[in-house]
Order: sequence, then structure tokens, then C-alpha cells
Amino acid sequence: MIIEKINIEPLKDELPSEYADRLGIYYTKSVSIKHKKESGQFFTPTPIANLMASFSDLKSESLRILDPGCGAAVLTCALIENLTNKNKKLNFVDIVAYETDPNLISFSQKALDYLKFWLKERNVKFQYLLHIHDFILDNAKALKTKTLSKNNFDLIISNPPYFKLAKDDIKTIAAKELVSGQPNIYSIFMGIASKLLKENGELIFITPRSFASGNYFKAFRQLFFKTVQIDKIHLFNSRKDTFNRDSVLQETVIIKAINEPINPNKQVIISSSLGIKDIFEPSVKYFLSSELIDMKSEEKILHLPTNDKEESILNLVTSWKNNLIDHNIQISTGPVVSFRSWDYIQNNYQNGTVFLAPLFWLHNVNKMFLEWPITSKNKGQFIKIEDSSKSILLPNKNYIFLRRFSTKDDKSRLIASPYFCNYAKSNFIGVENKLNYIYRKNGHLERSEVAGLCALLNSELFDTYFQIFNGNVNVSATELRGMKIPTLNEIKEIGNKIILTNDYSMENVNQIVNSYFEFENIFI
Repeated sequence: MIIEKINIEPLKDELPSEYADRLGIYYTKSVSIKHKKESGQFFTPTPIANLMASFSDLKSESLRILDPGCGAAVLTCALIENLTNKNKKLNFVDIVAYETDPNLISFSQKALDYLKFWLKERNVKFQYLLHIHDFILDNAKALKTKTLSKNNFDLIISNPPYFKLAKDDIKTIAAKELVSGQPNIYSIFMGIASKLLKENGELIFITPRSFASGNYFKAFRQLFFKTVQIDKIHLFNSRKDTFNRDSVLQETVIIKAINEPINPNKQVIISSSLGIKDIFEPSVKYFLSSELIDMKSEEKILHLPTNDKEESILNLVTSWKNNLIDHNIQISTGPVVSFRSWDYIQNNYQNGTVFLAPLFWLHNVNKMFLEWPITSKNKGQFIKIEDSSKSILLPNKNYIFLRRFSTKDDKSRLIASPYFCNYAKSNFIGVENKLNYIYRKNGHLERSEVAGLCALLNSELFDTYFQIFNGNVNVSATELRGMKIPTLNEIKEIGNKIILTNDYSMENVNQIVNSYFEFENIFI
């Protein structure tokens, strides 16, 4: 698609960011939703651009700035407006921008040309270079360099594209240092940008918050958090509001980081707003960097508490010293991959020569109870016990089943049910691949351990903690292996309380867990 000549001109006394925003809205209405999704192209609303711009503290007379995903140049314009207002000494700005959509280039140019005119009236010299090359392919070599280049940038600001890349994509291969699974392009933008900063240079990005945890972003976190120091973070508590004009459902975060020595005692500001309307009236919390990221850990998970309740829960969980493996408890992913196992899966029980085991799917698992069998299309509730199927079956003993995925509508990320071996008479059971199962490999989980650990996973305490660092709908075994949990004795005590009451309702579970850790008042 080719856009015809643009007849949108700046209004009298219009700010460059407002003009760029008008250009962006016009362009957005000219392209399909499919085009926007395939390009990961969602332009930054001006209130968000202004908040991001306000994060910069640079006071230099001249600045070299990079915008690796320029779009309609709203971010660049908002940034320069803010810097000009705060720093009366500023006299020269050099912008390098990237935009690969050929139909958008003319919009970007009009916005940047008007910015140049606006700055000239304020006696600030301005030059820009607008690349139509791919930012990643142009700059991935920076991931391999150890020393700073004289061509590096004072500030990098971006709302990068968001979409998954194939493992054999040329960009994935070019940035292999950042890849530990299927990558999302935004994290590659962030990782490369962190390597293009001058000493004390600033990086300000708005992205999904999924990079904070998960195995797919592990290599990225290891590089990024060793390269730059987090300074400020802003979270949006509403998925719908941030990019509402593009109908984007996404948990987003603004992150500012600085190329300076990593300091665990650095004070980090975390602010949050519901969305755009209250963006300049946020709630604000202060943390030490070490409270948010354990730099000694392999995973380097970023925790993002935004209120007193989350801070109290984070303090409790980080005080625990154990994880699952310390209690000889393991977590794995269900071995039954349905499309490879159709020959073994059956809908109905039958006697005779066919021996069947129960098969548990994600839909069978609810908070603190297992619903089986259920009638669901293509979700057969039995699996054949044969020599050729035994490699994907589990011995029938006590387990906890945990959903690997939640939906965006689920109030909880963690949904787990206890499974006791007397549930089925079979010697084996089947667990489908969309479930994690928790077990003791060489031994048996006691009933009190199953009830107690399952109660903790389902509790509002644990769910709140999990959402402090998990910004997507996936519940990975890797994250759960790394999570801190109470002592085995504490887990058993919680389990025994639930078993004695014989009440597995979530109301009773939360009452017992909150009371045990003296957290009753926090959840009122």
C-alpha cells in the first residue's frame, strides 16, 4: 500500500509532539489491523511520550540521541521538547532514527522537519539522520564489543515493535547473545540499545513487561542487567488503557536505565498508574536495586511491586531460604503431547482387553479440586496403558497439578489442584503437556505436603507474589523451581490445618494461609 501525498500541516503554535501524534493517527487509520500486528506497530500516545520524556535528567549542551523504532516520531519530539524546557544550555541535538515501514517514512520526515523548525526558533541547532535500514541488523555487532564507541549515544528512547521472531530469523541469528528460546523482537531492541550508550547514557523504553521473568528472556536479562543499572520504572495497572486506540491488550512497563556501574544499593523508583488518565498522579515506591533483582541468581528475575501489600509480600517471600529442590520436590511438564498421542487417547472407559489410565488436562484442574472426568471436545479423559505408551505415563502417586497457562480473564495466574493416589485404581496416570506436575521423584509426597503446597500456590498471597514478577499468562516450571517457599514443616502445618477442617474452599485456604503468616489485615 502506498500513501498519497500528505496534506497535513502544523497548526499555529502546535508542539512538535502534537503534530507528530496527528500524523500518526492519520497513518494508523490508513493501514489495516493486520499490518499493525505484523509490524508490531503501535504508536505512543502523547501523555505516555511526555512521561517517558520526563524521565531524562541529561543537562549537556549537546546531545546525541537514538530512536531505533521511530514511527511518527512522537517520542523523539516529546523528548526534545522536555529537554529544551528543562535545560536552557542545550544548543545542539543530533538525532539518529530508524524506521523500516516505507509508507511511514514521509510522516516521520514531516514530523522531524517541523521539530527542526521549532528548535530553530529557540536557537537550538538540530540535525537528523533517518535510516530505512533494519536497526537490529545494523547494530547487532555491538553485542560482541567490550569497549564503548565514540559514536555511542547520550540517550536512547523507544517504543519498539512487539512480536515473536522465528528461531531461524536473520535478526534472531544476528542477536544470538540475547536469545534463550523463542525471542520477542522488543527485547532484542532493548539489549542492543543497552550496548550503544555512552558512559552515564540513559535508556528509556516502553515495552511489554514479559521480559521480567521466564526462560525465553533469560539470556536477555543476563546481558541487560549486567550492562545497565535500572533507575526508574513505571507500570500501568490496566491492560486496556495504555494503547487503547489500537485496541491492544498488553501489560506494559516504562523502564529507564543508565550505563553506570551496577550498584545493589542504588535507589530505584517504581511508580504506577491505572492507565493514561492518572499518569501524572502515580503512586510511588522506592526500593534498593538488590530488592528488585538478585544479581547473584542465574535467572535475574525483575520484581515489580507497586504498593504496600506487594512490598510486604515480597519481603516475606525473600526472607524464605528454601525452594522446591531443597525439599526434594521437583516440577516437570506433563509428558502427554496430545497431537502425538491420539492413538492412545480415548473418550470413554471400556472394560475387557483394553487397559486405561485417567488422563488429566488443563481443563480438569481448578483451584484446590480436580474435576474428572469432564465432557470436552478433543479432550479424551482416558489413555491406553500399553508397552508403547508407558514412556509418557506417570506412576500413580501423590501429585500437585498446576496449569501452565492462564487466560487474560483469569483473576489468578496460579491454578493448582491436589491429586491423591487413591483417586484412581490404575497403576498409571496421564498428564497432558499444558499441565505442570509437582512430585517427589524418589519417594512419595505426604498428604499434608500436597495439601499445604497446593494451598500456598493457590493462595492470594502467592498469586500476588507471582504477579509481582510474572507479566504474561505462562506459568513456567523454571520460574517455580526458582521461587522461594517456606520450610517443609511450615508447609505440612498448613496442609494439616486444611485436612483437619476438610474444607478445600479458597475462602478457607486464604484464611489459613493469611493467618499462618499473620497477613490477615493486608488482604482486607
